[in-house]
Parts: sequence; C-alpha cells; structure tokens
Amino acid sequence: MAHLNFRTFVEALKADGDLIEINEPIDPNLEAAAITRRVCETNDKVPLFNNLIGNQNGLFRILGAPASLRASPRDRYGRLARHLALPPTASMREILDKMLSASELPPIAPRVVESGPCKENVLVDGEFDLTSLPVPMIHQHDGGKYIQTYGMHIVQSPDGSWTNWSIARAMVHDKNHLTGLVIEPQHIWQIHQMWKKEGRDVPWALAFGVPPAAIMASSMPIPDGVSEAEYVGAMTGEALELVKCDTNNLHVPATAEIVFEGTLSITEKGPEGPFGEMHGYVFPADTHLWPKYKVDRITYRNNPILPMSSCGRLTDETHTMIGSLAAAEIRKICQKEGLPITDAFAPFESQVTWVALRVDGAKLRELKTTSKEFSKRVGDLVFNCKAGYTIHRLVLVGEDVDVYNGKDVMWAFSTRCRPNLDETFFEDVRGFPLVPYMSHGNGSPVQGGKVVSDALMPTEYTTGRDWVPADFEHSYPEELKEKVKAKWVQMGFRDSE
Repeated sequence: MAHLNFRTFVEALKADGDLIEINEPIDPNLEAAAITRRVCETNDKVPLFNNLIGNQNGLFRILGAPASLRASPRDRYGRLARHLALPPTASMREILDKMLSASELPPIAPRVVESGPCKENVLVDGEFDLTSLPVPMIHQHDGGKYIQTYGMHIVQSPDGSWTNWSIARAMVHDKNHLTGLVIEPQHIWQIHQMWKKEGRDVPWALAFGVPPAAIMASSMPIPDGVSEAEYVGAMTGEALELVKCDTNNLHVPATAEIVFEGTLSITEKGPEGPFGEMHGYVFPADTHLWPKYKVDRITYRNNPILPMSSCGRLTDETHTMIGSLAAAEIRKICQKEGLPITDAFAPFESQVTWVALRVDGAKLRELKTTSKEFSKRVGDLVFNCKAGYTIHRLVLVGEDVDVYNGKDVMWAFSTRCRPNLDETFFEDVRGFPLVPYMSHGNGSPVQGGKVVSDALMPTEYTTGRDWVPADFEHSYPEELKEKVKAKWVQMGFRDSE
C-alpha cells in the first residue's frame, strides 16, 4: 500500500504517469536540485535520479519533489493524496480532513517486527564517510550539502513516554556528523531539553523514505506528548510496522529506505547554514551554531532512494505540507473553542505565512460580537498555540470566499480589509524566525510581527452580505451560463475543465 511503504508510493506515482526516471549520470552537486527546483516551479513530474555521480555501496538514488503539485487542476494535489491512500483527484479539504481524522479516533500502537527491508544492508562506524556520499548541494549559496530535507527525525523522552517524529533540516558536517536546526518550541527541541537536564546525549535516528503517511504526520503540529506512530495508526486504521535500531532502543519504520542511527549532542555544536528555505530566500552570511548529530551506523534497503525537497519559492513540500497541515490544526483548535470557523488554509501565494479562516456568517451573528472583539479572540487563541507558530497573518473571510483558492483570498483581503482599522496586531507572542522579515528585518526575530486582518465586511457581523460578486458565477442566469459553457470549446476557447 502506497501510503505505508515509500517504495510502493514511488510505483504508484509511476502508474499515475507522474514520474520521470532519469538514468543518465546526474551530478548531486546542484544539478539534481536544479532539475527538481524547476519541476517545483512548473508543477511537472517527479524526477527519480537513478544514476547519481558518486553513488557508493548502492547509496543512493534521489527522488525529488515528492509532495509538490501536479499540473492538472483535476489532480493538483495527487501526490499528497497518494501519501494518504486517497484518490489522486482528492481535494485539499479531503486531504486535510483525513489528516485531522486521527484526532477523533483511538490511537493504534505500532507493531514491532523482528526485521525489515531497512536492514538489508549495514555500514558501521568507520565503513562510511558522509562527505563522500552523493549528498545533494541544493542551492549554490547554501552553507553545505543538505542530506535531510524530507527525512524523519526520531527521538524519545528520557522516560520513554513520548516518541516524536519530525522534519527539521540537517547538513553534512564531517564524515560522521550532521548539524541541524533544533529550534524552540519545536518538539525535537523540547525533548533535547529533557535530555540536557539528564546530562546525557539524545538517542536519535533519522529515517529517509518512510511511509508517506508517516512523513505527513511528522509535518503536522500535533499536540505535545502525542506520538506520531500512534496518530498514523489511527488515521490509516493499521498498525505501522517498526523495527528496533541496532545501536539504541528507538524504533524506525521497517520499510524505510535509509536509516541513520546515533545521538544528538547536548553539548557539541557546529556551523549550520545558510540554506534556501521555505520562504524563498538564501542569506549567504546566515551561518549559526546548532547541535551536532553523530551517525554511528547506517542501514538501508537494496538500491535505496533518498527523498529530497528542493526548497524555495512556490511550490514545494514546505508549502503543500507545512502550511497546509498547520492550517488544518488551526481549524480544529478554533472549532474546539466554539469559534464559527468552517475552513482554514495557508494560501501558497503568501509563502504559507498566512492562514485564511472562513467564517460561518449566521453563527458569527449569533455571537453578537464586533470585529475587534472577534479578531482579538481568534488571534489570542491561534498565535498562542503551536499550530500558529509559523503563521504571521490570519485573514478572516466570509462564506463567499474559497480559502483554498488564493485568488479568492487575495480579492477579499485587498478589497474588504481596510489597512490598520480592520487589523489587530500581536507583538507579545512567539514569532517564527525563519520568516525573512523576522530574522533579517526590523524588530525581534523571535517575538511579535503577527496580525489578524479582518476581511469580513461590517454587515457580515449584523445583517449579512449586502453585495453580489461581479463574476461569471453570480452575474448571469443559470440557463445562459450553461449555454455559454456548452459551446465554449466549439467557439474556439480552451477547455477549462
């Protein structure tokens, strides 16, 4: 099943006609990433690089753009859908509903098996050199080669009660070390702090090519203390098969393509960055000290595949997954608090720094609230929860706006939200330092810079909408619209379906 096995997922993409196998020699130094970046910017097919220059001991092939967009509007989110065993024509709402479904279901614990494909090959300390593997250089101004852009970190609290799976970038430091971001308040940082209090390095594993449903859960800001393995089990209705690491007590997906085993240091740091991140920028001087990961052992499948995200401007996995899944969790949190929110989505056009919230007008009017009161209530809730950490603007919109359509959101924001008067600012909340105007702009890089922009018109709080959109859908009788559509192609126009 494609959602529970990365190799089967690759075969599903091939069956969909959404995969190009490239068998000519490709240089991991920029070339593989350049091809992948152009794929992301043109919504083209997934590239599978079968013949990387520098391949050693079978390590490794690269699959680029594993969760980016497809070109056809019909199956635009087909790769995300394949992560979750949904039809490739699934809508974004259906995908996010599937991800949220596990929060209402009893968790299903993973099943530990004796062995699995990830144990087919083993390299112990001294038998590998990370600097000589075909690790991709993704952008020419990056500070190093980033092997970790779509893998899954696995760490566990010292008492064993919480196992966390997450995605956080990491680059090769030397022959057996990586350096990578461990940012407050992310879960990997929280567990790192627990081990620091114990005075011991963190047992760690990094699994590449994990079950697609697992990498989706790893990207979602689920609550503290919830183990992603059980969340995935609930969502899929099946126990994930895990195997124990050879050098520590962690468990990894049995079908993973590649697994690094080792420790995350509580004392040693190394230079990390710069890196071309999700908001579309590289700052060439942006190098900082971050914790070192020591790799003690590598296990891997025969002919393994390393998934790679060539991050940057629209549209790649950092947008389709991180922004979308944060929005889904924000929707759930708002609804649990009794707010009249029906949908939430992070418009790609905002580089997923915004979330548009669709408001049920009738329920809003029942609250007998004002724009300022409602905006403050929404902002206080969202900007003080983990799901709102990466989001810097919330846009409140009415029922006539499709939050999954960036054009709709921009239309409402640009024409209904009066600058300043219809905005409520939040400076006493945690900010996301990867947003360029935070880390390289004015003010604190880690606090404030957030706003609720109310694109609900005043009548939506009192009596309801008093306008009709001037567009094809609302400006013409049904009979005339059907007549125009029926002869559209015949008249020589392009088929828009």
